[in-house]
Parts: sequence; structure tokens; C-alpha cells
Amino acid sequence: MKPATAAPMALLLALAACEAQKSSTPLSPSVAGPIAGVEITAPKLLEPAQGFRFKESQQPIRLLIENSSSSGVRPLTYLFEVATDSEFQTKVFARSNVPPGEGGRTSVVVDPLGLGRAYYWRARAEDGANIGVYATAQFELLPKAQLDPPAPVSPINNERVTTRRPALTVNNSDRNTAVGILAYEFQIATDQSFGGIVAAGLIDEGGGQTTYTSPVDLAVDRQHFWRARSSDGDTTSAWSVTQTFRTPTATTPGPGPGPGGPTPGGSCALGNGPAIIQCISAKYAYKRVPVGSLGERQDNMKFLRDRIIEAGKCSGLDYGWNLKRGGPELSIDVIAWKRPDGNMGVDIGFDYDNLGEELRLVWSEVDLFASYTPYPAVSCSGV
Repeated sequence: MKPATAAPMALLLALAACEAQKSSTPLSPSVAGPIAGVEITAPKLLEPAQGFRFKESQQPIRLLIENSSSSGVRPLTYLFEVATDSEFQTKVFARSNVPPGEGGRTSVVVDPLGLGRAYYWRARAEDGANIGVYATAQFELLPKAQLDPPAPVSPINNERVTTRRPALTVNNSDRNTAVGILAYEFQIATDQSFGGIVAAGLIDEGGGQTTYTSPVDLAVDRQHFWRARSSDGDTTSAWSVTQTFRTPTATTPGPGPGPGGPTPGGSCALGNGPAIIQCISAKYAYKRVPVGSLGERQDNMKFLRDRIIEAGKCSGLDYGWNLKRGGPELSIDVIAWKRPDGNMGVDIGFDYDNLGEELRLVWSEVDLFASYTPYPAVSCSGV
């Protein structure tokens, strides 16, 4: 008779032979690992960068890496994880077996995260037999934005001002950390409903208070209404409490143009984008009023776009049309600025298709990949 241990011994020899076969075929799905001599580098974390702070409006967040390299022959996949602690004990997102993306980069989109806290994210590559090392970074998701309206300082309570181009001053808006750099929009009208706007413009925030000076002479001895609001481009405050003032009884001349202000004769060729925007806003306030149809708003936006381009060209700046998504359609609310470092796309219309709101012109440089199209020759006499 054969010894009782012969069958188990044969089984062990068969398993050993099987393991040897697995190890000798690196591309086999069932290869034993890790495979000696194979090294997988850590991926390079591209977005979000270390310490980046996201606003609520920037969710969902995309994690982007530069792919790892491997000295082995097995294809790589990636593991992404997000946690609320640096030790990754409390994970809020995980995705494994992510295939490498095109162009040497790979990304995943994270499920919406809770606001107002820091997060840690990491990624690694693996090939089913070998595991690479993690690369780790931290980012922050800011709390829900809170932005109070500015508080009017002067002129108030229907006081009589001494010039037909009065300076309007507000205390700057209170805000939380989710709000970025602010600009202030001012409006002056001859009626409380602001249907008859006679001057309007945008101005960057000042220290503690922000002041806007009317770029045009206002009517003599007349009551005017004014208000202001602030915005960082993503979050916009409510309008301030409306205040009133009365212009002088005599036809006193307004002050000369200040830095960045309109030049005599109403020219808006002021040499820089924000000043041009402010001037065009005031000069063509009637083109910014609420409208009843999208077609009318688009026509108004095109008109203002072309006036901004003309003012820039007459200042020596090479502004032009921007091709929407590369063309052939022209962008309505974005222009292209040809510069030595590239063609800068500039957003000039904030939420312009919101027909029930007054159209707000802005100067927001977007990126250096605009599709520049030359604008026709300009006669600068009326710009």
C-alpha cells in the first residue's frame, strides 16, 4: 500500500508548480506578486495643488494627476482617495481600478463634499501584482459665501451736493472667507425704481470705504437716487439701501477727469480694461436696462462689446472679437486681447442673459487661449 501522506504531498507539489507558472508569466491576470525588480513611481498631483481653496460653486472637484511610470510590463491602474484626516482613517471618497487617461494624465470627479473644512487626497498606481507609493496633498472647501450689501455713507438724506459729478461713498461690505476680491457697482437714477439710470459704473474696492464719482454731469437742481452692491464675480450682495441727493442749483462744472476717468468729450479710450468698462457702462447705461427678450439683450451686449473693443483699439490696445469655442460664431460676452504672452480672453458680461436684471459689465481675464479675430478699422473721433 502507498503511504497515507502521498496524496497530500502530490497536491502540494502541484500547487508549487502552479505558483512557479504564475510567476513566470508577468502579464497573466493571476500572476503572483509582487514581481521582483518592478518599481512604480508615485503619480504627480496636479489639481488641486497643495493648499488650494475651493468655493462652493467650484464643486464637483476634479482630482488630476500626471501618470506614474513602471519598470514592469503590466498595465497600470490608479487608486484615488479623499479623507478628512491626514492619516486617511475617515475616507469620504475612494475610487480604484481607474484606467490611465490620455496625454499622460488621469482624473476623477469627486462626489460633493461638505463645506467649511480641510480635506486630504492621495493617489497611487498599481499593476495587480505591484503597488506604487502614494502622493498626498491637502485642499480646503470654503464655507457657504456670505456677503453683506455695502452701507451708504454720503451723500445721504437728500443733501444738496456741490458738484454735478458727485462722489458716492460706501462702507465696504462685510464678508466671510469664501468671498474673494470685490468690485463695487454704483447706479445713479432719477427715479426710485432705477428705470431712469443716468450714470453707473464698476470700481475696485478701496481701503475700508469705496468711492465712485459720476463720470457725467447730472441734471441741475434735481433729486437723484443712488445705490451700490459688491461682487467677487461668483457671489453678489444685495443692493444697499437706496439714498438720495439733490444736485446744485447753478450750472457749476464738474471736476476734471481723475486717474482712469473719462477724458473730456466723453472719450472712453482710457488705456486699461477696467477703466474702459466703467466708462462704457456709464456712457451707454440705456443699453444695460432690463429687457423683455433674449434677442434684445444679445443685441445690446453685442453693441457694448463692440464699443469696448473700439475704446481699447483707440487706446493702442489690440482688442478683437473672440471666436466662441474656436468658431465660427463670435462670442457675445467675451473679447480677445492680443498680448505678447498670448491671446487673453476677457469676460465682459456678468450673467448677461438674466433678462430681468440690469446688465452688468465686468473685466475678468479668463485665459491665454482665446481665438482672436481682428476687429475692423476704427474711427476714434467718437469713441
